[in-house]
Amino acid sequence: MGWSAKIGRIFGIDLYIHATFPLLFVWVGFVYWVQTGTLEGVLFGLSFIAVLFVCVVLHEYGHALTARRYGIGTRHITLLPIGGLAMLERMPKEPRQEIVVALMGPAVNVAIALALFLVLAVTGGGGEIMEPSLMPANFLQSVLYANIFLAVFNMLPAFPMDGGRVLRAALSMRLGRLQATRLAARIGQGLALLFGLLGLFGNPLLLLIAIFVWVGAAAEAGASEIETRLHRKPVSRAMITDFHALSPDSTLGRAVDLTLAGTQKDFPVLDGHRLVGVANQGAILRGLRDHGLEGRVADIMSDPVIAGLDDDLAGLLENLQQEETRLICILDRGQLVGLVNIDNISEFLRIQSALQDR
Repeated sequence: MGWSAKIGRIFGIDLYIHATFPLLFVWVGFVYWVQTGTLEGVLFGLSFIAVLFVCVVLHEYGHALTARRYGIGTRHITLLPIGGLAMLERMPKEPRQEIVVALMGPAVNVAIALALFLVLAVTGGGGEIMEPSLMPANFLQSVLYANIFLAVFNMLPAFPMDGGRVLRAALSMRLGRLQATRLAARIGQGLALLFGLLGLFGNPLLLLIAIFVWVGAAAEAGASEIETRLHRKPVSRAMITDFHALSPDSTLGRAVDLTLAGTQKDFPVLDGHRLVGVANQGAILRGLRDHGLEGRVADIMSDPVIAGLDDDLAGLLENLQQEETRLICILDRGQLVGLVNIDNISEFLRIQSALQDR
């Protein structure tokens, strides 16, 4: 991932930290120094923000592990200065499932807050916080309040935040997914404008949140439009039928010649008429580095992703948006008859749009 570094893998999901994330600690340390003028105050602020982001990670894993129950994987979770982002392979199409997935993040924060409340009740540390301190009771109480804030803030109906996703799912039960997404996106962008105005006169993090919500709402609405336009469109309407193939014994030099002579970058690998693999551009380049032009395609090819002529283009687009999938091979009665990649689906959409405009 660009601008991000992997810091671990939990429950089979990679956890990344964005390059801008450390800037949050610099800013928090500066704010607490200005407010308290003491090293103790700065340490409190840094410790608090570190524990808070542990809660944010648990929040995102609440989404990810719930989605897994519905057969939906998570590509990765990334920590940003404004919070966390669980990159699910897709959101559930069933509204009730989407509501459950969206609610499980804030539910984790509520559970943490309840657990801290019980700890404070048992230890007698429930007094109000008068000033920043490293006293355990005050620290835990601050984390308790922060988790309540996270749960409430994330449930604001600002699509694509959790509350916005619940709103979209509820609306889709009556309006359909496309109309519900459009309406939820408009509401989300309206709240983004409000966040931006508040950020100008207060917390600058609200400006970042406003940008995230605005861009995210527009992206989700656009993705929903594309999904609707591809829904129930068979693969046969958009597949590439004029393509080159390689054999397992072909050299990488042959792949280079075909790449330079045309626009094809990823190649099906055929043993006679039987599809046995795919040689994608990244694998070819790594093979050239390791083996040179005389390297064999058999040594760098990977297992093919296949589909049928009547498969839905919307489903294929989901596969192609996964980081490891660049090419889908279309089979008819076991024979390779076409290819689909992200570029020709984009061309298909542009052609459909031009025809509709006419």
